[in-house]
Amino acid sequence: MELRHWTQADAMELTSLCNAVDRRFLSDRLPNPYTEKDAKEWLKMVTDNDTITGIYRAIVCDGKPIGSISVEKKDDDAEIGYMLHNDYSNKGIGTEAVKQICSIAFKVLSLEQITANVFQPNIASIRVLQKNDFKYKVTIPNAIIKDGNVYDLLIYGLTKETR
Repeated sequence: MELRHWTQADAMELTSLCNAVDRRFLSDRLPNPYTEKDAKEWLKMVTDNDTITGIYRAIVCDGKPIGSISVEKKDDDAEIGYMLHNDYSNKGIGTEAVKQICSIAFKVLSLEQITANVFQPNIASIRVLQKNDFKYKVTIPNAIIKDGNVYDLLIYGLTKETR
């Protein structure tokens, strides 16, 4: 597993990935279906803003993107987000990707804290964060409505000092 910069040449693979991932616990910011036009627009934003507004990387195995991970600056901190193709779940790849991107983000973006927002039933993502020393901060009850389901939103945080 490695993290690498996204390029415009990744548009087709990104389109395929975004249409193949399990969306149950992903933000609705991700269009559905995800088109090649969506991919090209996002890849342009990423290549224009990498290391400025955030760190954006492809999670790569065997030479092909199998996921996406980013840390984006917000008003007074930054937020991590990631997705991984189901075929690569439960293999430690997500845990390693989070470890690597947090290290890059703290250094390059000069951050003090990275937060993560997780839908309450997403146990796999919670475990990934806990393995990377993210600490539970707060629960916002009934904060998410996704596909007719109402979820609590759990917020985790990682400070520069605790990583």
